[in-house]
Amino acid sequence: MDLTIQQLRVVLSVAREGSFTAAGERMRLAQSSLSRTVAEVERRVGITLFERTTRRVLLTPAGREFADVAERVVAEFDRGINHFSGFLAGTRGLVRIATLPSLAATLLPTIVSRFRQDHPDVRIHIEDGLLAQVLDRVRTGQVDLAVTVLTGPPETLGFRQIAVDHFYCVFPQGHRFAGTDKGPDVDPIDWAELAGEAFIAFDQASSVRVFADRALREAGVRLGPITEARNIAAVAGLAAAGLGVSAVPGLVLPLIEFARLDRRRLAHPALTRPIGVMFDPLRPQAPAVRHFMELLEAGPETRPPLPEGADWEPGRHSSM
Repeated sequence: MDLTIQQLRVVLSVAREGSFTAAGERMRLAQSSLSRTVAEVERRVGITLFERTTRRVLLTPAGREFADVAERVVAEFDRGINHFSGFLAGTRGLVRIATLPSLAATLLPTIVSRFRQDHPDVRIHIEDGLLAQVLDRVRTGQVDLAVTVLTGPPETLGFRQIAVDHFYCVFPQGHRFAGTDKGPDVDPIDWAELAGEAFIAFDQASSVRVFADRALREAGVRLGPITEARNIAAVAGLAAAGLGVSAVPGLVLPLIEFARLDRRRLAHPALTRPIGVMFDPLRPQAPAVRHFMELLEAGPETRPPLPEGADWEPGRHSSM
């Protein structure tokens, strides 16, 4: 049975209206055209769909069964087309995002909340991981984009910077770095002042480690005993236990409040961590993904506020 959706619609319209004339008016088709369509459907399925009387057109028992099937098929088709239309308009679909744990917890929630206001039917899937995992998911197409940091020179992916965060030294209460009443941003300390300090370092796989090592080298700092940990909470807990100070970016600070560490911004060098959208420029993007990227790249004045230690920036474009 090679039938079209339009043929099914004609049969259903005649069944609902009980008249070829009324069905033709509703569908804006000539009565003769509807009659030919119904006759063709009856020929193809090998049954009589309608009983024609002088006053009405009624479904036969076989016609009622056929109409039930046609109703389900047309409804499913319409649902699929409506979904696809929404996909093309960017009001439906799925946006898959890879990101770092600190950004998943601090930067992305406000962005996703703002996006949902205009795109309530778009599904968002967020996968957090270490930097290498995030980049791999973009390269292999497991995600549509990444919200991450740029740690090295450009290669094959696209990167558009949207924000930066600054680095802070965090330390237990009562440490020699404490004692200022001016606030952590007003009274910074130099990286050189970390010389000889026991230090809690992030694991080598962490993007935070890349930046911290770079600043320490530039400042010529020789640290005291070093303890490494991969998890943000572990770094904070070790520092709170008095095992050393650490250096963390601003968007990590909300995640370590449980440890009740004091902090001061690190200066000289005044290190910032570039945060942006990473994507494969050769891979086509669904409309909903483009809308999400447009929100990320919008002017700073249209974005939600960031936590302490981070700032929106006008987008900078580069290839990676």
